[in-house]
Amino acid sequence: MYMFAQIPERSMHYLRWVVTIAWLILIFSLFFDPISAKLTDSNNLASPLRVDPDVCIKVQGVCLPQSSYQLGAPIFWGIVVPSGIFILLVFGHELWRRICPLSFLSQIPRALGKQRQKKQTDKSGKVRSEIYKVPKNSWLARNYLYLQFSLLFLGLCGRILFYDSDRLVLGSFLILTILAAIFVGYWYGGKSWCNYFCPMSPVQRIYGEPRGLLNSTAHEDSRSGITQSMCRIVREDGSEQSACVACQSPCIDIDAERSYWDEINNSDRRWLYYGYFGLVFGYFIYYYLYAGNWDYYFSGAWARDENQLESLFKPGFYLAGQAIAIPKLVAVPLTLAICTFLGYFLGKKVENAYKVDRIRKKSPLTTEIIRHRVFTVGTFLIFNFFFIFGGRPFINLLPKFWHYLASILLAVLSSLWLYRTWMRDPSRYQREGLAGRLRKQLGKLGLDTAKYLDGRSLEALHADEVYVLAKILPDFTHQKRLKAYKAVLKEALEEGYTDFGHSLEILQQMRLELTITEAEHQAILTELGVESAELLDPEKQYSREDWLRLQSYRDALLESLLVTWKKDPDRKVGSELLEVLTGKSSREAIEHLLTELPAAETETVESLRRQYRVTGQEEETILHRPIMAKYRPRFSGLRSSIF
Repeated sequence: MYMFAQIPERSMHYLRWVVTIAWLILIFSLFFDPISAKLTDSNNLASPLRVDPDVCIKVQGVCLPQSSYQLGAPIFWGIVVPSGIFILLVFGHELWRRICPLSFLSQIPRALGKQRQKKQTDKSGKVRSEIYKVPKNSWLARNYLYLQFSLLFLGLCGRILFYDSDRLVLGSFLILTILAAIFVGYWYGGKSWCNYFCPMSPVQRIYGEPRGLLNSTAHEDSRSGITQSMCRIVREDGSEQSACVACQSPCIDIDAERSYWDEINNSDRRWLYYGYFGLVFGYFIYYYLYAGNWDYYFSGAWARDENQLESLFKPGFYLAGQAIAIPKLVAVPLTLAICTFLGYFLGKKVENAYKVDRIRKKSPLTTEIIRHRVFTVGTFLIFNFFFIFGGRPFINLLPKFWHYLASILLAVLSSLWLYRTWMRDPSRYQREGLAGRLRKQLGKLGLDTAKYLDGRSLEALHADEVYVLAKILPDFTHQKRLKAYKAVLKEALEEGYTDFGHSLEILQQMRLELTITEAEHQAILTELGVESAELLDPEKQYSREDWLRLQSYRDALLESLLVTWKKDPDRKVGSELLEVLTGKSSREAIEHLLTELPAAETETVESLRRQYRVTGQEEETILHRPIMAKYRPRFSGLRSSIF
């Protein structure tokens, strides 16, 4: 299933523009809207949105004044926000992250080439400029989830207190958020706003990890180096290439499930999932605690309450017909904080109780699976709880049939998500990922697989079928198994899927399936160390994200050089370019090639170096990799023109 990850970037770019323009128009309407108030006028009998002056919506025992209102705030809170939650759980983060207008706007500094830079001296003594990114061991890199969750908490408090219904405050808040996103896009490279600051990011992780109902599976996708919502650009010929700058590792945009399993044992994940459960519960419950009834919320009166700011210092609770003299300004954060902490402690209790129950039944599970299942059930419950309230003021305007249809649809989709997600575990994830690599090696070995596949292709086999096929193929001798295993191990080391210290553990399942011993694994590692010493060099071992960063730089550099040669096919430049493409060039040769290029093209290369934060040593290493298949046709054209 490849869904939205495979929609061309050019099409998604147009869609982002449409969504962003629509969002900006909505924000503009918060400041100036002479139209929508006519739809809510009590005299407009043809409008389902009209205010009924005869209906009494009580707030703390007093009927709320009813008058016509603009629709900007109700649409934002009642349609836009619930739609985002729905998209994340059903279609996955890969759709949301590719259309999010705030993410799009945060990239304005990058598009303009105006990002903060610093001078960096690499080991060779070469001084280069590079774009700042969040340091891996900085406070922000270690605590970003706590920061984002805190911003989400403050945002929900602010919503109830200041901008649920006040259009000017809401519009100002959204504009300030856009400006903050643009500033972060200037201050740090990559998707730093999305990954480290955006208050919506924790929500994306909760509903988008390990994957949405219709999400693609990055670890099984051997057809393309671009997965899920990875950063990407469009070349002149219309094809796409990765634009990853490794701003975060592991990255949800590359592989949401890998990000999920890699960090599931972190303490901030428990706080995120359990705290969010309590926060959402407290947010919606507060409307009842404040008004003394549910009519205030389900009527949507909170989104058009003209007295929102005036009520800040009035009683914040109304229980059993009595106002409690705690100002709303205090009552809101107090309620949300208590519920957040209760959710956190309740989640920990449930997790521990489940673990004890499994031990008592003599079928213990790992901490990862225990936590994953509690996270999964919690997400399922809070999703359905959210949609008891989310969007209901608008749904309630529709005929009863649509009420029931919406409820049934949400229950069915979330139940399917629960079933699909409950079955996941880290070992299965690894098994599927390695099966994809094994599938590729089986294809390269040219084995006669047709009579065992009944007309199906290797690509159509799921993970278990690949391993079964590997066992029953008579031509797949032990020697060929070792060859395939070596290729898989080499690829896994090159691409940052594992390092030599953890490769024995990571590839354990494949070794068992292929009957390869630990001694043979160590022997293969030794062979790889002789053939490619950098694979076992700790200083040259890269994470998956860093491997993609360097590969993205290589693609962008070669693309730029090929375009330059195509414009002016100079024989001398062409021969030096040929050395670059064949991996025979040294760093000095690359620098010499740049002196032969026009000034504009040289600046393009320097810009790529800054963007991808590439050192001289990394550049030399990455350019020594074999030429990729997508460049071979143009490589042949270059060779023939020279010789």
